[in-house]
Amino acid sequence: MDSILVKGNGALNGVIPIAGAKNACLTLMPATLLSEEPLTLTNAPRLSDIATMTQLLQSLGAEVASLQEGKVLALASHGAINHVADYDIVRKMRASNLVLGPLLAREGHAIVSLPGGCAIGARPMDLHIHGLEAMGAEIELKDGYLHAKAKGGKLRGAELTLRMASVGATENILMAATLAKGTTVINNAAREPEIVDLAQCLRKMGAQIEGEGTSRIEIQGVDRLGGATHQVVTDRIELGTYMLAPAICGGEVELLGGRMNLVAAFAEKLDEAGVSVTETANGLKVSRKNGRLKAVDVTTEPFPGFPTDLQAQMMALLCTAEGTSVLEEKIFENRFMHAPELLRMGAQIEVHGGHATVHGVEKLRGARVMATDLRASVSLILAGLAAEGETVVSRVYHLDRGYERVEEKFRGIGAHIERISA
Repeated sequence: MDSILVKGNGALNGVIPIAGAKNACLTLMPATLLSEEPLTLTNAPRLSDIATMTQLLQSLGAEVASLQEGKVLALASHGAINHVADYDIVRKMRASNLVLGPLLAREGHAIVSLPGGCAIGARPMDLHIHGLEAMGAEIELKDGYLHAKAKGGKLRGAELTLRMASVGATENILMAATLAKGTTVINNAAREPEIVDLAQCLRKMGAQIEGEGTSRIEIQGVDRLGGATHQVVTDRIELGTYMLAPAICGGEVELLGGRMNLVAAFAEKLDEAGVSVTETANGLKVSRKNGRLKAVDVTTEPFPGFPTDLQAQMMALLCTAEGTSVLEEKIFENRFMHAPELLRMGAQIEVHGGHATVHGVEKLRGARVMATDLRASVSLILAGLAAEGETVVSRVYHLDRGYERVEEKFRGIGAHIERISA
């Protein structure tokens, strides 16, 4: 099993190109099941999760070709569609559940295994199920699989309100509604950029959608969807992660393709902590202001609030900030599993339920640490870049699910980082 070796070596300077969004691409790919015509996705990230979704779609009968070194995905579902999403693939990744809505909409039935992914708390399917049931689906859980069937063979439009603004449920219901009979309204819909990106792609395919990016999305079902070419939106989580590199180590880094509207709440917290974020013609430029960073309090919230997927990385930054910071995690339970690993590096952190209190120290020390999930893995790399000595991060298979060529990008701004094969 591979590990990442990091040596702290001072300020980082240079340019990092930001990839297309993992969470957007994983949502866009299942949209191919809604049409018999080709769907081409450009600016695709080169990640193991994309390979897993490719495998899943191929198992369902879709054609998926990776072009231009993986940056372009050519998808088509013009042949016979298999309506069973098997456990052996679905267990690898949470986003696999996003084939449920498209399969129901196109085929009128689907059998989809309950999904897997990072162990960062329960992320139940009940919101997906209740939304699809409101549209006329009959869904039963048997032997770990959701057996879904549309009454009369076709979903119907409905007005529904999500109990919480779930990104996955919004996406699944949105895709299903494009081919449903009549009008569907999703109240308390999630507002994330990835949902806006999905709606824009579906509209290119012929869907009738209004309100994406707000808490109320209205979809008028159509008889069929066509093909499209769509550029995947910039990955705001990769963007935020690399913004922290010069913040935690010093120096100045420009993030190509970055947009302030993708990370506004995050950038505000960086400004409070003493980090400068400015827009350029090509992206965002980040550098530390004068003096030591200052402690700030952070509460994770649905977009446009502070992203839960940047909480672990922000904690790494605050470990060496002056003062005491409190981080409140309101999206997922069990998402402070990186804290004990940061303690091994000399951090002072106390965790009580959904709150973590971080007392800033002058310097972290390199240590052997273990990644517990995707975002925790990169938080430990960031901490290692700011620490004295060497840090070895094990179990980095998590890292490859969400960060494209991470060692190459860090080395491009002067970091001492390398992968060690077991």
